[in-house]
Amino acid sequence: MAYLRHRLRRMYCPLRCRFSGDLTDHVADIFGLTRTANIYLFLGCNRSMTFSFATTGARAFFLRQRLTPQRVTGFTVFILLLGMVVLWTLAVGWSHSAPDRDGMEELVWASSLELGYSKHPPLPSWVMHAASQLLGRPVWLPFLMGQLFSALALWFVWKIGCEFTTPARSLIAVLLLSTIAYFGMRGTIFNHNTAQLWSIAASTWLFYRALRTGKTGAWVALGVVSGLALLTKYSAVIQFAAFAFFLLRQYRLINASTVKGIIIAVVVGVLVFSPHLYWLAQHNFEPVLYADKSIVSVSRLVALKSTGSFLVDQLARVAPMILALLVVKRLTRIKKPAQDGQPVWARALSPWDRSFLLWVGLAPLVSTVVISMLMGTNLEPSWATTFFILFGFYCFWWLRGDDAAVLHAVLLTVIVMQVCMAVGYGIARGPVAWHWGNASRSTYPGQQVSQAMQSIWKEHVPGVPLRVVASDMWLGGNIVVHAGQHVEVFLDADYRHAPWLDPQTALQCGALVAYSTEPRGYLSPELEKLYKQTVTQGELDLRWSSSRSPLIKIHWGILPPSDACSAAISHPISAGKQKPLHD
Repeated sequence: MAYLRHRLRRMYCPLRCRFSGDLTDHVADIFGLTRTANIYLFLGCNRSMTFSFATTGARAFFLRQRLTPQRVTGFTVFILLLGMVVLWTLAVGWSHSAPDRDGMEELVWASSLELGYSKHPPLPSWVMHAASQLLGRPVWLPFLMGQLFSALALWFVWKIGCEFTTPARSLIAVLLLSTIAYFGMRGTIFNHNTAQLWSIAASTWLFYRALRTGKTGAWVALGVVSGLALLTKYSAVIQFAAFAFFLLRQYRLINASTVKGIIIAVVVGVLVFSPHLYWLAQHNFEPVLYADKSIVSVSRLVALKSTGSFLVDQLARVAPMILALLVVKRLTRIKKPAQDGQPVWARALSPWDRSFLLWVGLAPLVSTVVISMLMGTNLEPSWATTFFILFGFYCFWWLRGDDAAVLHAVLLTVIVMQVCMAVGYGIARGPVAWHWGNASRSTYPGQQVSQAMQSIWKEHVPGVPLRVVASDMWLGGNIVVHAGQHVEVFLDADYRHAPWLDPQTALQCGALVAYSTEPRGYLSPELEKLYKQTVTQGELDLRWSSSRSPLIKIHWGILPPSDACSAAISHPISAGKQKPLHD
């Protein structure tokens, strides 16, 4: 409880949310309130949680002026997705004392704008760079960014649905899809998989529009978004292959106009991707080699086990949507049992649209599994993040009857599930993990570690600000995000992994060298070599979380400033930080 009170007071003391005007009226319409509602929320500061809903003539929830299928608009979808972003960001933000590892990686890479990084293309790091310039580097920033990209992806999924069904039915599919782990729990992890969700969803929508309308603008837009998808992660080619499979299935679509459009999209996509392609050629295709290395398996048997585990994980991550669908079916059957004899919603779709959903929606997952089994490659569960964007529409093969009844059942079910999952995940990863002393990244004492390291630096190098921390991604990232925007990580003491530093000047003002291998950590050969060059060394011990948690052992060393440090302090760019956007 002490941990919970501390996190609440730190983040929400006091927090007052007030909705008014047109925004409140629209929210009130969604939730059945007859007139404007003012919502006041106050948490912590030795007071109990208080919710006050001041309404005029409002009756019970969902009883009057409910959201009807005819009133579903883009603004309705925006409000619901905004609610999801706020819910998950707050639930994870208050419970985590450190971001997940991928989120920390993006915070570190966002130190500067590069045309490429050692493991991945640059677009997510560009976005994080812009966000960190605006908001700093708080622990909750990766959670917010991950949810924003998840919500943007769901928006484009809704746009896809509006092409072949009603806005209300498309919203139903989006709401059910939002319960999948990749949009909720794992949607708080800002990595290249989550960052790619929106561009895959947008390219799918534009591919549909380009085929249906044949407009040059649609093909150009498809090329732009496809190029951005590749600038996020190379796995976008899997979705492009799904587009090709659909074209082969609908071979009648392959005419002169379609071929011309495809050529336009490819040329535009290559132009968008070309700066990174140039960077790849200059850096020996490092990210491509990293991707190739990550799929290598030690044996075919191990690869088959990996595929089986991959499929089990996907089923578990899709399970919330299956559960939501079952609950909705039950609720609608209780309310309107006579609709059981009505045709399923999929019957209202044209054969072309059903073919599009099945081929474009299933091909990424099926082709990945088949290729993996044939080639004997390794599969990581998170690689399937973008494979399920059309799965919400597969519920149309089970849903039937009155749209209003189904919409209200889905709203109620999904909102309850989202709240339970977000709050449950936050509690499990925060107070519960802290109490039991689990070595979970969510309870890592990043702020305490950073403060201790900064104190050590000030004690041994007074008068010289800390500029560079040579360490691994996790420990170094936790130190610098709490030390200010001017402090950078010398990642693994390898300039290939830290392109934001100038090898000629980066260490002029010295560096704090730190590593930890217990209970979780990594010491690269380059970092070990640099550590041996330090003139002062020591060890810091502290608990991971509660008294039950393992002891963190941090080895630190001080690399003293050189004689050129005074000039470097006067000109910070020459001291190590490069100008933005390098090749």
